[in-house]
Amino acid sequence: MHISIELVPRGLDRFREELQAVRKRHAPIDTVNVPDLMRLSVRSWEGAAAARPFYQRAIPHIRAIDFDLRKPFKLGSELLRNGLAEILVIAGDPPADMTRKVYPTKTAELIRKVKHEYPQLKVYAAIDPYRSSIRDELGYVGEKLEAGADGFFTQPFFDVRLMEVYAELLPCCDIYWGVSPVMTDASRGYWETKNNAVFPTNFKPALDWNVDFARRAIGFADKAGGHVYLMPIKVDVETYLSGIFS
Repeated sequence: MHISIELVPRGLDRFREELQAVRKRHAPIDTVNVPDLMRLSVRSWEGAAAARPFYQRAIPHIRAIDFDLRKPFKLGSELLRNGLAEILVIAGDPPADMTRKVYPTKTAELIRKVKHEYPQLKVYAAIDPYRSSIRDELGYVGEKLEAGADGFFTQPFFDVRLMEVYAELLPCCDIYWGVSPVMTDASRGYWETKNNAVFPTNFKPALDWNVDFARRAIGFADKAGGHVYLMPIKVDVETYLSGIFS
């Protein structure tokens, strides 16, 4: 089982310090995921390249809407040159500044293009259990698999029972199960209203609940033959990870 952590590259020097601290103190983590945030100057593949001295497996997030399907996927050569053999393709949100060029490229379309031009790259896609109905999401997963997706990273789950449902319905998929702490009622409200997330009745916006759930999710993923994707958003990373791996 692999355990991945998402770290945001707000600056390369600071990013390297975070990577070094996590690597030194939390041995179970063997993979780092790097999001691509438009408000930051460091792109995901630049952050992932900087992460390679700390983690052999560094996975940048690639936004489909940033790429023109009519042109070669030139980023592929840069990825391979920097030892990056895995990517996570996401749809991508339109930029607030619409002067930034984007394209009507769909996730499955970019996956197909990347796998055609760079078959040596391992391409992951996203599963969002709250996007629509389970049936519709499974259909979307099927489209990505048909396009060549090698595996999936999920949006955060907050209930192991829902994880069990998806694991049963996708028995042959290589899945990283998302886990993210929710530490306030306001944050829970955001997840419920913005992302249609579902929380169990015993949920508490407290560190001990979130640490306990992360441990249970890791246990589930290990038993199911999957992996875990930790997203320590709006929480002290060291405190959160120390609770999980103590």
